[in-house]
Amino acid sequence: MEGMTGPGFQQDAREASVSCAAIEPAAAAPACDAREVAGVAWRVWNVVQFAFTLAWTAGWITLALLLRPGSGARARLPLRMAARCWAPGLLWGAGARLRIEGQERIDFSRPCLFVANHQSVIDICALFRAIPVPLRFLLKEEMRRVPFVGWYACATGMLFIVRDSARAGALFRRQAAALLAGGQSLCLFPEGTRSRDGAMAPFKAGSLQSAIDAGVDVVPVALQGAGRVLPVDGFFRVRPGTIRVGFGAPLPTREDGRPVARQALAERAQAHVQAILDGWE
Repeated sequence: MEGMTGPGFQQDAREASVSCAAIEPAAAAPACDAREVAGVAWRVWNVVQFAFTLAWTAGWITLALLLRPGSGARARLPLRMAARCWAPGLLWGAGARLRIEGQERIDFSRPCLFVANHQSVIDICALFRAIPVPLRFLLKEEMRRVPFVGWYACATGMLFIVRDSARAGALFRRQAAALLAGGQSLCLFPEGTRSRDGAMAPFKAGSLQSAIDAGVDVVPVALQGAGRVLPVDGFFRVRPGTIRVGFGAPLPTREDGRPVARQALAERAQAHVQAILDGWE
């Protein structure tokens, strides 16, 4: 795998789109051939990585589901397997290096609502690895029907939501508040979808209401680089790179004994995430 992530393979196949007409005639054919070979090599390698991802995921989820009955009501063992086995394996398979900053700001012994910007599906692997406690995610309802992933999510108590449904939103807020009040942590992406250009969309204020209802802190989390490792567009076009995960200072949901307005809380959380991202520029 290291041979495929060395300097000779770091260029994206899209760079092969440089016109051969701009190259001296004597060098045009060899240069174009080299780019075509590099593009084919990347496509073949991505197919291998995709097959590895499917096999790795199916294998670990099968084991987690077999162990689930004996892991207690909170499913601690299957959740920690995701953090210590499944996620690191997929990050390794993608050639992704993880840099984690700001963990010292967080008291992980207390339940928190982690809110992060969203660039790629590999964000979930990075967050599983970076947050050292059993962690649940809010997933879109369609994920419930995905083999293995949906089975695992249901078995470990992940939360689901039908997007753009007021009734589903209210149900999610009740479920999330109960989960947080019960001492468990939850992670969600308040933008509602992945960013295609790296710019954050406004955080949806309603998604933070559960933290206010449960009286737990909101922890802003910034992610950078995931969109370059596994872009939204294209079929599994993985490229090696570094994913940075940065934790901001926890945001209280009560001030002077009164709940913080959820719109103000959402704006503060987004500002903290943006500040971390700006600091990395």
